[in-house]
Parts: sequence; structure tokens; C-alpha cells
Amino acid sequence: MLQLRVLGDFQVTRDGAPLDLPPSRKTRALLAYLAVTARQHQRERLCEIFWDIPDDPRGALRWSLSKIRQVLDSGESSLIADRNAVTLNLETDYARLAPLVKADLSTHSTEELEAVLASIRGGFLADLSLERCFEYESWRRAIASEVEIVELGILRELVERLTDQPRRALPLAQRLRRLVPDDASLAAEIQALEGKVRSAAAQAASRPPQSGAARPAPAPSKPAGPAQDPGRAVQFCRARDGTRLAYASTGSGPAILRAAHWMSHLTFDWDSPIWRHWMRELSRHNRLVRYDQRCNGLSQRHVVDISFETMVSDLECVVEAAGLDRFTLLGLSQSCAVSIAYAIRHPEKVSGMILYGGYVKGWRARGDAGEIATREAAATLMRENWGKPNPMFRQAFCSMFIPGATHEHFAWMDDLMLRTVSPDDAWRLQSASSVIDVSDLLEKVRVPTLVLHARDDNVAPVESGRTMAAGIPGARFIELESQNHILLEGEPAFEEFIDHVRAFIAETAGG
Repeated sequence: MLQLRVLGDFQVTRDGAPLDLPPSRKTRALLAYLAVTARQHQRERLCEIFWDIPDDPRGALRWSLSKIRQVLDSGESSLIADRNAVTLNLETDYARLAPLVKADLSTHSTEELEAVLASIRGGFLADLSLERCFEYESWRRAIASEVEIVELGILRELVERLTDQPRRALPLAQRLRRLVPDDASLAAEIQALEGKVRSAAAQAASRPPQSGAARPAPAPSKPAGPAQDPGRAVQFCRARDGTRLAYASTGSGPAILRAAHWMSHLTFDWDSPIWRHWMRELSRHNRLVRYDQRCNGLSQRHVVDISFETMVSDLECVVEAAGLDRFTLLGLSQSCAVSIAYAIRHPEKVSGMILYGGYVKGWRARGDAGEIATREAAATLMRENWGKPNPMFRQAFCSMFIPGATHEHFAWMDDLMLRTVSPDDAWRLQSASSVIDVSDLLEKVRVPTLVLHARDDNVAPVESGRTMAAGIPGARFIELESQNHILLEGEPAFEEFIDHVRAFIAETAGG
């Protein structure tokens, strides 16, 4: 029986024995792509994905398919190819994991989750990256992110489920810690599990040995390691519809909850020069709680419901999971509208609200025909070019959000797009935010509010910020001297933003 292993380094086995594969990485990648997607592909499309450079892409495809036939030849008709299309029907280890991407893991048995976990031997097609094949690489990285999210989710679920069986839970917790090494709460949980295992071993050792049985040696104790900064610690909670939401907490002091916006990734953002200074400064004197919006980062991808009401509900669920009683609510860009809706529903929770770069109405709701036409054209380009190193799209997209970007920022924006959200979800989220309209909610806000906006913001015009501040009773408005929708490290506007945030929190957090 033939089987492809794609959760880790690529391998093809027959009855458990590995087969020799073609030396061509592109041929092996084609084989994996056909097997994992498990559907019919047009030859022209495969040529575009894998052979956009050679003079004879169809010839290259025919050669690769002939090599694949040699690997698979066993009297089985798993590879079906005619003049126009190619289909491969072959079992992969990813097929068992795929249904869990959108599933509620709590409804699956422990044995099933352990079986899926055992099949994950590393990153998805970890040894088959093709940097020059942009569409393939975007596909590979997107699924690799899904696999990582499922692995984290299964480990969290099993560690919680098996707390009364420390011997089973401990290796799972240790594996989880290798994925999130800076999670201080997990480190403490591992120490507790190790203590339970040692205690059980000591109790077993104190019992009189059975006849002919050797007394087991007690497990050696491990010194407790130093407390770790929870900067990259990730936890998960469930939204009301069962969607997995990833959240993290950094620093200590009066709490700030940053409402989720698109293009975020809880761990990757710490490495990115686009976002890392935001987290560093906001958590310097405060406890900063962040979460990845559904369809983004480490939260569940490919979710059907991305409505405004659901985004507000997700914020409510994170507040509950993080144990926040009273906090400053920080909204950025489209999450300003979500923050406003939350503050009206839960004024007792919000000591103050800070809104930066937001808008009362999305670009479609504003009703400007010229803007709508421009945005729709940009959305089409987004769907076709998202996550690909297309220099024209990258420059246009990055320049819209960060006109002051350096070459380093352009490069990081590529990774940010690729890692945080899929092309389809990016398009869906932008479309959903375009119809936001909270103009009727502004007058209902009853919490202290600070509104800040960059003067030459290309994403949300500064007039949007002024309108927002004018509609919220008692709100203060501050205009920052910048072109950037995402303020950059080192620019005076960011330092001014942080100063105003700290002063506002000092004034309101005790109230």
C-alpha cells in the first residue's frame, strides 16, 4: 500500500518501506502537491505554478510526471493524466489532520487526537520549499501554518484533558513547550506534572516489592529553571461558535487590551520591525493582552462567520478568558469600531478607550464612488497577489499603509502578509470591514475616550478620526504628524503616541 508522508520531511512508502524518489525537488514537490490537494489540475495551471521560467514548461511537466509514474508504478492507477488534466489519488498523513483545522477538538477522542499528533513529525513539507515558485510556496506555508495551529491546539487540549494522568500529560506538555518555549505558565505546569510523576514514583518505591521484582529507582529530580518572561506565551480560548482564538499577555501593571485587527501573528510580530516596538512600549509599564483575529495568525483560519457582531463577541470571549476585570481598551484601524461597540455594552469593564487610525464608516459605507472603484481594484489585486513577492503589488500595498517604509519594512511586509492571513481571507476581511458603520453608536459611548490619528494617513483619512472624536461625548482628539497608518519605530509620531497613551492611562486607569 502506497502512502505519502508530508507532515515533516517528504517521504513515500510502500507497505511501510520508503521508496527512492527523484532527485529533482520540483518533481517531488509536484508529487506532494497533487497528492495533498487530491483534485484535478489543468496542465496549464501546473505549468504556471511550477515552471514559469523554462522555455518548455509542458515538456518539463511531462518529464516530472514520467518520474512520478516510475515511483508509483505498482499496477495501481493512482496517477491519471490526459492531454489537459492531471489527477492523483493517493493517501497522505495530512488527510487525517485536515478535518481538525476547523473542528472543535474537545469533541474528538483522546485516542484520535494522539494518533494525529503522532503523525506530525515536523513542519509541513519541511524539506520541499521552492522559493522561486511563489504560488506553490504560498500554498505550502499556508498549510504549514494550519498544521502548526492544529498541533498547538491538540497539545493544549490533551494536556488539559490528561492532568490527572501526569505520566501521559508530561511528554505532551514538554512537546508543547518546545513549540512555545517562553510560556511561563506552561513551564510552571510542567514543573507541577514532574512533581506528580516523582511523587508517584516515590510512592511506588516505598511499597514492598513483589517476590522476585526489583525495586524501581526513583526518578531524578530536576532543578527548577529560572522564571521566563511570557513575551511569546500563547493561550487559546473558544469563541461562542467554537472558533479557536489565540491570545497572549505581556508585562505587568494596569491592563491594556488591544482589540484584534487583521494581519497580526502573536509570536511573529515580536520579530517584525513593523509591530515589535508597539508591543515593547505598550507592555513596558502595563499588562498588554493581545489576540489574533479569527482567520489571522495563530487563531483558527478559514472561518465562515467574519461578521462585525462576531468580532465583538470574540473580544468578549478573550476578556473572559484572560480574566480581565477592568482595563484600557485599545482599538487600531478597523478594531476601533469593534472597540466602540464593546465599550457601549460593557462600560463597567472599560476604564478608558484609546482609538488610533480608525473610521466611523468603512470605505464602501462612505459611499464615495471614486474611492469604491479604487478600493475594489485594489481588492482584486490583493486576491491575486497576496503573499507573493510581486514588487509592484508589494510596493503599492506597503506604501499605502507605511509610506515611510524602508527596504527592511518592504521585506518584512512580504512575510507578514504570508504568515498572518491567506489571500482569500485577506480579501474577505477587507470586504467585511468596508461596510462597517458605527455612526449611530458614537453618542452612546460613556467611557473616557482618546482618539489619535496620523495627519496624512492614506488608509483611513484623518477626517475619519475627527468625525469619530466629534461624535463621542467628551472625547479628546490628537493629530499626529505622520503619513503612516502603522507608526514606525523611531519616528516622532510614535513617541508622541506612546506619551499620550501613558498619560491617558495614568489619568483613567484608577477610575
